[in-house]
Amino acid sequence: MGRRRNNKYKKKEGFFTKLVNGVITLCLTAGMLWGLQAYSGATSLKFAQVSDVHFLENGSNTTFKMVGESPRLLDDAIEQINEQTDLDFVMFTGDLIDKSFEKELRAMLPHLDKLNTPWYFAFGNHDRCIGGYLTTLVYLDMVREANPNFKFKKAYYSFEPKKNYKVIVLDDIITTEITSNGYVDEEQLKWLKKELDSSKNDTVLIFMHVPVVEPFASPNHRLRNATALKQLIESYKNPIGVFQGHYHATKITQHDNVLYVNSPALVSYPNAFRIVNVSNHKDKVVFDFTWKETRETTIQKMAKILAFSSSIYTGAEKDQTGTYEIKK
Repeated sequence: MGRRRNNKYKKKEGFFTKLVNGVITLCLTAGMLWGLQAYSGATSLKFAQVSDVHFLENGSNTTFKMVGESPRLLDDAIEQINEQTDLDFVMFTGDLIDKSFEKELRAMLPHLDKLNTPWYFAFGNHDRCIGGYLTTLVYLDMVREANPNFKFKKAYYSFEPKKNYKVIVLDDIITTEITSNGYVDEEQLKWLKKELDSSKNDTVLIFMHVPVVEPFASPNHRLRNATALKQLIESYKNPIGVFQGHYHATKITQHDNVLYVNSPALVSYPNAFRIVNVSNHKDKVVFDFTWKETRETTIQKMAKILAFSSSIYTGAEKDQTGTYEIKK
């Protein structure tokens, strides 16, 4: 009888020992996987950048800009963006509307309401009216009313979409004169320095309309204090991406730890936008760019005919779809 009891206890002890060992193994495995992920610091952020929509409700195509087709082009871009199920946000880098009238902004906002992803914007030179009703405050009020994710009361702002990522939106539009040039005032430069000072361990994404680095020379469209802004940005050593519009041209330029990204216009050839995936690793940050052209091919073909030089606006293949690394 004693031997049978011993065998019975041994069987029970063996079962519980295996069970405990199995649980411990699972816990250790999970802990190791978590530790490896934490050690590598591999996190990612994915967003769409759409620039120069130039929405006009009842416009006509009188220049290389297909403003008469702008509602259709915008709806197609929104449809393509909604097919992306893992976007963290959408950023419009200026000139959401072509003419700075309240009725145009009011007509455009319901289109953006179809987006399944939170959206934000930087002001463009077409967005506000000098001496008119559609001022900065009115524009911001209208966007806040239509967009529950937009809580900002200034034309420049920042937010943290994920841990270790900082988004900074600049307002480089001159509102005191009629001009296509840009300028970042001293107050905003001081604010930007504070934002960068507090984000030295983050991957920083800066969005603006008038570019710091031009895709091609244009004295009538340049940022007047581009040198000062560039020096400020490049004085920091953490990975920084600067996303720009205004020139309707496609170009990516890397200066050490700073990536300057000029993006095409939705309203003119090549009628495209970008999907950007940023991966944050232990020793580097990787930017993956995906090129998205409109599926309104008839409009695109007409836009190409009207473009002065299509190659300037499309850029090279490396400016459209590619992978760029910034070492930490």
